[in-house]
Amino acid sequence: MRKFMLGLLPVACLFGADAPYEGQWNIFVQNEPRGRAWWLEVKGGKGRFVGAPGGGMYDIPHLSTKDGDLVFSFEGPQRRAPDEEYRAHIANGRLRGTLKAGKEYFDWTGLRAPEITEHDDGSWKPGEAVPLFNGFDLTGWKPMIPNKPLGWAVKDGALTNVAGANNLITTRRFWNYDLHAEFKVGEHSNSGIGLRGRYEVQILEDFGKPPDSHGNGALYSRIVPSVNASKPAGEWQTLDIRLVGRDVTVVLNGKKIIDKGLIEGLTAVANNPDEGAPGPFILQGDHGPVEFRKIVVTPLKK
Repeated sequence: MRKFMLGLLPVACLFGADAPYEGQWNIFVQNEPRGRAWWLEVKGGKGRFVGAPGGGMYDIPHLSTKDGDLVFSFEGPQRRAPDEEYRAHIANGRLRGTLKAGKEYFDWTGLRAPEITEHDDGSWKPGEAVPLFNGFDLTGWKPMIPNKPLGWAVKDGALTNVAGANNLITTRRFWNYDLHAEFKVGEHSNSGIGLRGRYEVQILEDFGKPPDSHGNGALYSRIVPSVNASKPAGEWQTLDIRLVGRDVTVVLNGKKIIDKGLIEGLTAVANNPDEGAPGPFILQGDHGPVEFRKIVVTPLKK
């Protein structure tokens, strides 16, 4: 028994050292070139992260504490440079951190993810529908990434982009709602709709492929659709999304593919880490060509 306890001691010490950092953190990054937010979870001596190269949610292979600081880094495609080091400490209840990787250097600040108690429990009623696209111009939208060409225009009543365009973001912010969108993607193209500026519902040309956490209608990298309900490339498709608190329901082309799925945290599209506040919609334009011809949000209220 004594040998068994001694064997457990290093693990117990690791968990104890990590204890102040346990939980989920929403992270604002100073001077991040694409205006993106990050997300970090520390749990039981392990970690997960959104914000590394690749755009997914990744397990952290190297996580420890050094001199009281939380220190972590990645391997493979997610590693920015051989000398990569994320380092953070807690000050006044906030996670104050840095990233050093080759010539890259970022200061970042993490806030604990808030508890959101609202649920899609049948008590929410629709308000007045708000068209987000008028079919004529970009009224109500602005570029998300500063100093990058817009790359969007309205053609034949549809909002269209060119490959590598900026992301669009609404000037208005919303909390709980139903969203209806009609879209079309070409072969090998993808896009996405960011909810509250934080959670991406993926748009992808993946007709006939197995459901995937990065597939059409998925909550990107987090919730896998129950079925693939995609149409072939070049056909108009519909997305109906209901968001209440952290509960999300997705109906793709009339088929429910996510039913009140729990959103644990940010996805890679996030530019607004304040999960407790209303946020904008984001249309992803930087991957491939996509068209939208109808985007309508209906706020929900008690």
